[in-house]
Amino acid sequence: MEIAESRARPAPVRQGQRDTGSLAERFRKTRALSLALAQPLSDADATIQSMEDASPAKWHLAHTSWFFETFLLRDRLSGYRLHDKRFPFLFNSYYEAEGQRIARFSRGLLSRPTLEEVIAFRHAVDEAMEALLGREDCAELIALGIAHEQQHQELLLTDIKHALFQNPLGPAMFASLPATAHKPGEGWSEHEGGICRIGTDFDDPGFSFDCEGPRHKVLVEPFRIANALVTNGEWDAFIADGGYETPSLWLSDGWAWVQREGIRAPLYWNEDEHFTLAGWQGRDPDAPVTHISCYEADAYAAWAGQRLPTEAEWEVSARSHDPAGGQQLDRAEAVQPAATDAMFGSGWQWTGSAYLPYPGFKAPEGAVGEYNGKFMSGQRVLKGASCATVRAHSRASYRNFFYPHQRWQFTGLRLAADA
Repeated sequence: MEIAESRARPAPVRQGQRDTGSLAERFRKTRALSLALAQPLSDADATIQSMEDASPAKWHLAHTSWFFETFLLRDRLSGYRLHDKRFPFLFNSYYEAEGQRIARFSRGLLSRPTLEEVIAFRHAVDEAMEALLGREDCAELIALGIAHEQQHQELLLTDIKHALFQNPLGPAMFASLPATAHKPGEGWSEHEGGICRIGTDFDDPGFSFDCEGPRHKVLVEPFRIANALVTNGEWDAFIADGGYETPSLWLSDGWAWVQREGIRAPLYWNEDEHFTLAGWQGRDPDAPVTHISCYEADAYAAWAGQRLPTEAEWEVSARSHDPAGGQQLDRAEAVQPAATDAMFGSGWQWTGSAYLPYPGFKAPEGAVGEYNGKFMSGQRVLKGASCATVRAHSRASYRNFFYPHQRWQFTGLRLAADA
């Protein structure tokens, strides 16, 4: 969910009872939201690429269309002809089975096709997809394509935020931050632990990615978990107490990263302001801190005398919570984390667990099987959802994953401790 798309990596679908009518509605709604998110951008805005981890907004719009054209229209619609034979080379991400592609760090060099031409490509794909939306044999791949595009919608927002941040003018993508009225969480929740089952199975209803299963048993010792994410104000106290200058708080790799990169605060912070999709704004001390690496999250937990939760602890804790709750993406706007007592939303939450295969995991055959299992090395699991995650996209079993130094996503932390 190429790590900029590490959350956007297509994987086999588990689709239980399906409503093809609602699937068609979800397809149209998802496709419309992508265009709405990109609407404030100029062609130049949509073309720039600020780092290899991120992709241009224009590329996200085209790649998600390439997915539907390649795996559904090309392979499932009789007589379909590619919109442009050059596009697969430009907009394939990392599917080895789909042939050669432009180097990932060169996506920002694609001044052509223009944003207008990419949008025309999207419209052509949408029109052709209408013939497949009611077909039962296409439902699972369509559901996968929807989930894939929802992941890219979050990436579009986080990637363009990073790109605009490079501009000394501090340009705003949206005119203002949305009004928020959330309730901060307080205290801790206690859990007795025991032998628990986590993950999903192939016969579970609803959608999930292959890395979320199979369901299996884990031993969870008694623990407690905070009812709220760590806030900006709490992070200010960490900085004031020398958190970035105390090597004993840091993992060895983390301390080397801090020294090498000169890290002294979360990404986008500058004194009492931070950069947002509405430009530079004052920081809310009660809002969750985000744009922190796993190294920073781990160091803060050590400073606080606590630790990061394991992914099993987090999932067990989240089962009684609504995955569609909290602050998540509902419309095209300048998302920014706000105080909440929800388990989901506001910011993705680092865990202490490595992203590894569950017992019994097997990568399926074919192109869509390439992009979960082979990335299970050197990354950490994050749980929950962020303010930029499409509402109801996530679930308790969802496994987001990034390398421990990465922080351009809305990544935060929730503390845990042994009971």
